[in-house]
Amino acid sequence: MGHKSDFQKKLESYLECKDFIVSGESYEVMFNPAYEMLVTSPVPENLKEYYKSEDYISHTDSRKSLIDIVYQFVKRSTLRRKLALINSFNTTTKTILDVGAGTGDFLKICVANNWNISGVEPNSDARKISKTKGVLLQKELDQLGDKQYDVITLWHVLEHVENLSSYIFKLKQLISDNGRLLIAVPNYKSYDAKYYKEFWAAYDVPRHLWHFSQQSIQKIFSFEKMSVEKIIPMKFDSYYVSLLSEKYKTGKMNIINAFYRGFVSNLKGRSTSEYSSLIYVIKKD
Repeated sequence: MGHKSDFQKKLESYLECKDFIVSGESYEVMFNPAYEMLVTSPVPENLKEYYKSEDYISHTDSRKSLIDIVYQFVKRSTLRRKLALINSFNTTTKTILDVGAGTGDFLKICVANNWNISGVEPNSDARKISKTKGVLLQKELDQLGDKQYDVITLWHVLEHVENLSSYIFKLKQLISDNGRLLIAVPNYKSYDAKYYKEFWAAYDVPRHLWHFSQQSIQKIFSFEKMSVEKIIPMKFDSYYVSLLSEKYKTGKMNIINAFYRGFVSNLKGRSTSEYSSLIYVIKKD
């Protein structure tokens, strides 16, 4: 498996993005042609500080703004779809590990459907909220020991991971031989990404360190002798991302335009397979 530095070699300029949530700082999003992925540069040394905002709603259960309300609606809808997906796998022990579990809603619905759950979430505030729902989370992967799981999920998490190579190596060790790894990430080749360009909310610099394409996911995991079995679109994401992108671009919600761009993105995705976000079902070779 390549080291972190391999992903940061021979980079070409792609576009410049701004941190719209916390700092207002600008970052370069660079293109790595060898992996067909984008890389955020530079990475701040105090990266944890860039998550400290009420606007970073995956760490809260906020319902204050329209954006929050849309996010919570999308989250409820996608939870049912995620559950249906993991239930489609033939597992004997029904063990699941959710990495980047946020405030614990996905694992809560898993428990209610007879899954044996484990979860990891580095953010202490999110872990506290999760605990109130009866879902206890570990801070990091190293605390899990040598247990293996039938299903491991990372819902919009891999793009945040600093040491990508070693992290994927750890994930492989935690999956049972016939298990499945589910990786959901934004897709910078989608229509909404190309339309909104530097205002595309899913670039989310500097919190998103990596920006994946289908080709980059397949290549990165092939180094660990793992392969993509199936790719599933997350069609709700295009609407939510477009709503945020409109806000960043114009300073207003522009709900109708956002809905239209999300719809067009999904429509184009039917022929290109380049949806706003994609779930990769990955297995060991």
